Amino acid sequence: MAAVQEVQNGEATEKVPTPVVFTALKPQLLVEAPKASEAVQFYKSAFGAVENGRTMHSKRKAEQELPLILSAQLEIGGSTMLISDSVDDSTAPVKSVTGGCVLCLETEDVEAAIVKAVNAGAVKEGEIIEGEGACFSGLVGKVKDPYGFTWLICSPVKKCTDVEG
Repeated sequence: MAAVQEVQNGEATEKVPTPVVFTALKPQLLVEAPKASEAVQFYKSAFGAVENGRTMHSKRKAEQELPLILSAQLEIGGSTMLISDSVDDSTAPVKSVTGGCVLCLETEDVEAAIVKAVNAGAVKEGEIIEGEGACFSGLVGKVKDPYGFTWLICSPVKKCTDVEG
């Protein structure tokens, strides 16, 4: 039920939604079960991720398959993301096949970041490009991680003086 407040203008009975303030945006990456633990280790090795918490799937018992991760919270470069095992039961998040996602990381040393990701198990896609063909006229390289996600590794965004709308 949406939060609403009544308008206090005479006899008006129109309802106006209460403003909603979001405190965080946390992308969730779903990986093929039971590979979320491996993915967490990969993101730690490749991108220096720090794990801030983990919730295991409550429906899995010790005598069943390996315990599955419902949600592992990682921090990379001041941003938070969630890693989860994708399972086929009603308590797991829905896996979407209608869209795509590219994750961008900024660093001063694009080449070293790509080498580190490749050494951890990512696959480099194409060459590092610079200039107008790159993000915001900086350096950008691309890797695909072992779980199928594409990562752009970019130099910091240059400030724009003119923005067209």
